[in-house]
Amino acid sequence: MKNIGIEIKWALIFVIMMLAWMFLEKSLGWHDEKIADHSTLTNLVAIPSIIFYVLALLDKKKNYYHGQMTYVQGFLSGVIISVIITVLSPFTQYITAEYITPDYFKNIIAYSVSSGTLTQEEAEAWFNLKSYMIQATIGAMVMGVITSAIVAIFTKSKKQP
Repeated sequence: MKNIGIEIKWALIFVIMMLAWMFLEKSLGWHDEKIADHSTLTNLVAIPSIIFYVLALLDKKKNYYHGQMTYVQGFLSGVIISVIITVLSPFTQYITAEYITPDYFKNIIAYSVSSGTLTQEEAEAWFNLKSYMIQATIGAMVMGVITSAIVAIFTKSKKQP
């Protein structure tokens, strides 16, 4: 457990950040009166997400590898973080849908139908807790691995001993 303590810490910090981001989106009206902007503006979460991965890998490099970390070590650390986040994703989606923004699915379904983007049946099939749990789980793993692969390039030690 000590070997992945840093990864567990950063995965939990990341989950808290995501819940805070959902609260921010809700507070800014992206889940109700400004829902038309949601699909674009929600992508801004990539900025703090990347920053958290950078901080996590730098923490691992400094406090576990004593300042010398290879690309593979950084990448694997990021993947471990991603796996933990992936496991927690359904729980995060549940908290978001039930407590942070319980009207989101109703609002996005209504918006999608009124804008002609989807039929009522299509919108209901896509915008629901089960669907979002699946999307979040797959997305967390895919984006986590991609982010880890890129961030590890920049956080690895320049010269190997």
